Amino acid sequence: MLVKTFGCAVYGIEAIPITVEINIGRGINFYLVGLPDSAVKESHQRIKAAFSNSEFKFPGKEITVNLAPADIRKEGSAYDLTIAIGILAASGQIQKAVEEYLIMGELSLDGSLRPIKGALPIALKAKELGFKGFILPEQNVNEVSVVNDFDVYGATHIKEVVQFFNGENTLKKATFNPPGSTQIQSEFQIDFADVKGQENVKRALEIAAAGGHNILLVGPPGSGKTMLAKRLPSILPPLTIDEALETTKIHSVAGLIKDNNGLIANRPFRSPHHTVSDVALVGGGSNPKPGEISLAHNGILFLDELPEYKRQVLEVMRQPLEDRVVSIARAKMSVNFPAGFMLVASMNPSPSGNFYDPNNPNSDPEYAVKRYLNKISGPLMDRIDLHIEVPAVKFEELSEDRKGESSSSIRNRVVAARNLQSIRFNKLEATYYNAQMNAKMIDQFCKIDGASKSMVKAAMDKFGLSARSYSRILKVARTIADLDRSNQIKANHIAEAISYRSLDREGWLN
Repeated sequence: MLVKTFGCAVYGIEAIPITVEINIGRGINFYLVGLPDSAVKESHQRIKAAFSNSEFKFPGKEITVNLAPADIRKEGSAYDLTIAIGILAASGQIQKAVEEYLIMGELSLDGSLRPIKGALPIALKAKELGFKGFILPEQNVNEVSVVNDFDVYGATHIKEVVQFFNGENTLKKATFNPPGSTQIQSEFQIDFADVKGQENVKRALEIAAAGGHNILLVGPPGSGKTMLAKRLPSILPPLTIDEALETTKIHSVAGLIKDNNGLIANRPFRSPHHTVSDVALVGGGSNPKPGEISLAHNGILFLDELPEYKRQVLEVMRQPLEDRVVSIARAKMSVNFPAGFMLVASMNPSPSGNFYDPNNPNSDPEYAVKRYLNKISGPLMDRIDLHIEVPAVKFEELSEDRKGESSSSIRNRVVAARNLQSIRFNKLEATYYNAQMNAKMIDQFCKIDGASKSMVKAAMDKFGLSARSYSRILKVARTIADLDRSNQIKANHIAEAISYRSLDREGWLN
C-alpha cells in the first residue's frame, strides 16, 4: 500500500515542501531513499523502538520510504514523525487520511516527541500550500502560534497523533497572544539613568538609535564603552509584529528558540567573542545556517575591542553592512539571510589604552597608535556612521548623587523620530529608517542649503573623506533634524553630524 505524508526542509530561512512516500510490499527489508543524511537514515531505529514502546506494530514486510524531491539533501531528525505516521497509515494502523496535514517532529525511543528547528518558516509554508493544519511537538507550539488563520496542533507523544487521526481524541490548537509594548520593555534591567556623565556619548547613542546608524566608541579602559553599549537596546523602539516575525524565523532556523517560547519580543543583542570565525559571524556551512550578523537582524551586533578581531573576519562584514543581506552561494543552491543590524563597536585608542598625548612620556608613540588604529580598514570605517570619543569619567561626575536621564525618556524621543521616518518612507519598499536610505533617497530627503554645503566641503577637504562618508554625514544630519522635529536640515545639524566623523583617516590622530 502506498501512502504520502508531508514535511519540509529548511534552506536559509525559507521552507521547501518534502513529500514522504511510503510503500509496503512483499519481502522483509527497509529502504530509505531520496538523499537523506545520517540523522535521517537513523530514523529507522528510532521509529522501530518508538513503535515497540508505544504498542504499535512495525510491519514485518518490505518498506520503501522515498523523500521527494530526491535532488534536495534532507538533514536532521525532524522527519521521524512524518515517516512514522506514514508507516502506520500504510500498514492500516491509522484509518483516517493523513495527506491533509503537514507533520514533523523528532521521536524519542519511548515515543515522546522532541522539538525541531525551523518550525516557524515550516508553518508559514504549510499555510501557503493550503494544508488543513500542522502537527508538531508541543515545545514548538508557542513559536508557530503567530501564524494567523491556520490550525497548529501540538503533541507530546506519537500516541496522541495516532489517536487524533483515528478520531479517538483531539489535539489542542495553539492560540497566539501578541506581546504588548509594556511587556516588551519591562524586561530591561539596565537603564541609562545609572550612567554618570558621558552626556556627549549618550547623545550619539540616541542619534544612532533614532536613525539605525552604526556607531564606534573609542576610549580608554574603564571609560564605560561596554556599559553604554549594553544599555543601547533599552532606548530602541519596540519590535513591530512584522519585525518580530522575521527575527523569530531566523532564530527558529538556528534552533535558538527555547521550549515553549513564542514570538521574540525584544530586539536581539549579539556580542560574539573576538575569536569568532568568519563563518560563525556571517553564516555558512555545507547546509548554510545564519551567523551572528543575521541573528542580530533588527537588533544590535556589538563587537567589543574591535581591533582584536581578525582582519579577514571584519572585512567580510563590509557587504552585509551595505546591502543588509548575506548571500551564501553553494554548488547546488544559493541562500539569503537578512542582516539588517546596527553595528556597535568599541576599541581602545592605542595599544596601552590611552589617547596619544605628545606631552605625556608614558603614552604610546605616534607610530604605535597609528599602527593600532590601522587594524581597522578605511572601507570598514566608512561604513560606520558615527565615531565618538569616550573620555574617562572625572571623579566629580562619578560622585554626583544626581541620576542621569532615564532610558524611557530617551526612548520616547527615539520613537518620535522613528515615527517621522515611517511617515516619510511609507510608500518606499524595504526602507524604514534613515540609515537605510540609498543615494536617490538621500537626494530627495536630505537637501541642504549653500552654507551647509560649504561646511561639508571644508570637512571633506580637511579629513580626506570619501563619497560614502559624505552620504553618512547627510543621513546622520537627517536623523538629528528628526530628533529636533525639523523638516529642513540646518547648518547646526550638519555641524553636529560632521563632529561624529572625527576619526576618519587623517583625522584619527587629530
